[in-house]
Amino acid sequence: MFSAYLEAFSDCEPLRTRVLTVLTSLPEPVQRDFLDDPRFRVAMENFVPGQGWTLWMASPGPVGSGSRCVVLRPRLADRSEAFACYVIAHEFAHAYLRNGGWGEITDAEDAADALAASWGFVRPTAGTF
Repeated sequence: MFSAYLEAFSDCEPLRTRVLTVLTSLPEPVQRDFLDDPRFRVAMENFVPGQGWTLWMASPGPVGSGSRCVVLRPRLADRSEAFACYVIAHEFAHAYLRNGGWGEITDAEDAADALAASWGFVRPTAGTF
């Protein structure tokens, strides 16, 4: 079901498994929102020292026509599982909220943290990254 979202991570375990863990843990309406939107995708940052990185995505346009791309760094494979899954869920929350608020929470970062926590991915305490 999520194979298209995992392709970018085929050579980056355990990040591929962590992305799948988060995707399968999301509530069904969130999964459907991602699966039913052809603009939603997940990519891995391809930074090369001295060269930078590239990412091809749709240009912003009228509301509802821009890209919904989540870009994850490969170093999440080297972090603790709890921290990596939290970051992945936080970024998926941004995509689901379209970088906006959630309920009474108007700050996009606070909203993404709160939504990720409601999905079971609480921001780990310092020192557990």
